[in-house]
Amino acid sequence: MTGTSTETRPPSSRAGASVPDGAARRARRASSRLRLGLAAMLAFLILIGGRLVLVQGLDVGGMAEAALNKRLQKTVLPAERGQIVDSRGTVLASSVVRYNITVDQRIASASNVTELERSVDAGDGTKKIVKIPRGQALKELADAIGKSVNEVTTAITGDKPFNYVARNVTPDTEARVMAIGFPGILSEGVTQRVYPNGAVGGSFVGFLGSDGTALAGLEQTQNDVLKGQDGSREYEIGADGLRIPVATDKLTPAQDGRTVKLTINSDLQYFTQQAVQTQTQKYSAEWGIGIVMDAKTGNILAMADTNSIDPNDPGKTAAKDRGVRAVTAAYEPGSVEKTITFASLIQEGKANPHSEYTIPPTYTVDGQEFADAFSHGTEQRTLAGILGYSMNTGTVMAGKELSPQQRYDWFTKFGIGQPVEVGLPGEALGILHTPEEWDQRQQYTILFGQGVTQSTLQTVRAYQTIANDGVMLQPKLIEGYVDRTGHEDPWQTAAPSQVLSKETAQQVKDMLESNVTEGEVYPAGIDGYRVGAKTGTSEAPREDGKPGYQGVTSSLIGMAPMDNPRFLVAVVLQRPNNIYGIGNADVFKSVMSQALHMYRVPPSTGTPARLPQYAK
Repeated sequence: MTGTSTETRPPSSRAGASVPDGAARRARRASSRLRLGLAAMLAFLILIGGRLVLVQGLDVGGMAEAALNKRLQKTVLPAERGQIVDSRGTVLASSVVRYNITVDQRIASASNVTELERSVDAGDGTKKIVKIPRGQALKELADAIGKSVNEVTTAITGDKPFNYVARNVTPDTEARVMAIGFPGILSEGVTQRVYPNGAVGGSFVGFLGSDGTALAGLEQTQNDVLKGQDGSREYEIGADGLRIPVATDKLTPAQDGRTVKLTINSDLQYFTQQAVQTQTQKYSAEWGIGIVMDAKTGNILAMADTNSIDPNDPGKTAAKDRGVRAVTAAYEPGSVEKTITFASLIQEGKANPHSEYTIPPTYTVDGQEFADAFSHGTEQRTLAGILGYSMNTGTVMAGKELSPQQRYDWFTKFGIGQPVEVGLPGEALGILHTPEEWDQRQQYTILFGQGVTQSTLQTVRAYQTIANDGVMLQPKLIEGYVDRTGHEDPWQTAAPSQVLSKETAQQVKDMLESNVTEGEVYPAGIDGYRVGAKTGTSEAPREDGKPGYQGVTSSLIGMAPMDNPRFLVAVVLQRPNNIYGIGNADVFKSVMSQALHMYRVPPSTGTPARLPQYAK
């Protein structure tokens, strides 16, 4: 037609063309889902890969380590505590390391464990894994601990997380047991402390508590040296409780403690303890002390306490008897202090052993009256005679020539009020007041050992100074520390101190010897040896806290041989019945004679000192 054009439409625009359009949409949706799935899978793979890198590579959270730690089993290998030995190596304290074999029955009883894997030597320098039947491993375990298979089976069967299989086995047995690798079997180290010599030196050796804690004596003060450092053994176990043969097996050996070597001679220690114990019982004293010291070295050869504790069973000894009274008990020394006063006078040039004094029955100074333990009229005495008969009156008369400050200074130089530091707990410093604190009477009573307190070891140190030509040495109980190789580190002591001149020391020694040859201390003499000694008796304060005194403290200290003094011996009794200082002469002689004999000191030579006791 004119003005009309005929247009040809594409098939899709015609009716009935909707089916092919739906297929296209479905194809597009399927393609979209595929892309989403691929994207999700890729994201998942990236996540897993990143997690693997995190765990195996970076392990920021320590997950791998945490897993390893869950598999690790750690056994403590206790260090062996060092010994305490005397000067000759006699053991006073030692330790025995033992192990308890334990089991987690829940693991050991597991029915699915029929065999064990064990790493053995392949013979070519490598290791190989072999499988061991459970029954064989059980028999090996029984043989190792010395029990029957039935006994071991009973011990490991059940549902307890902890049970003992064997107790106190040796380290060799423990190593053999752990090498078997039986599931659920563990070990725990224990240490047993033993004291072969019992109560000999028990007071200063000390003891351990039931949990191994150091509680007294050298065991306590030297604990850091003795205890050593524990080791460990680490290995991996699987979920079934079996040891993984080729996994972690780390051994850190224990570092054993060092030996504490003492200056003590255990034989002399035993003798001294017995002698002092007998003396204490003889006079019904509250307690007794005995000390033997080498004057040339300051070494303590014996330090005895009555009722000495047996460290194997400390509970049997009363708490008040568990310390070392030679260093913990401070008391008024009495007349043994007069020797210090006279040594100070001679060194200051105020007197000499022959100085003469007119001594009335009583002596009054600054309104204070002083008397002696024995009655006498007016006497003409030498300084040596005042010491020889222990006269308080003459001591005050001569001693007042020292100013109060000089008295204080000289007592301090002799170590009164100063620590001894021999390595024991509870040391008493004693009491030495300053001159400003003294009253009218105390300024004089300290000259004869009242109004001042000190330990027996402080007194011995002062006398050691005189015996050693005026040179003070620090008393020494510990010789040194010895490690497992035998190397010894010596105990560090203070440097020697020249307190008196040699000439003054010799004059004082002559006075002490004259106490025995001419004075009242003659019962302390020993046949064949020249001896010097001084006695002391002081009032003992009441123990109930009330003012006043109850009984006395009696003491005797001496040295021998006087031609070249080697040993000092001190004996002290607290509140003995009917005995004063001179009453200790028999035990002094016994202990000193034993020391001279044991160390083979030759008899004395030369003429004994016999200083005049009376003025001409």
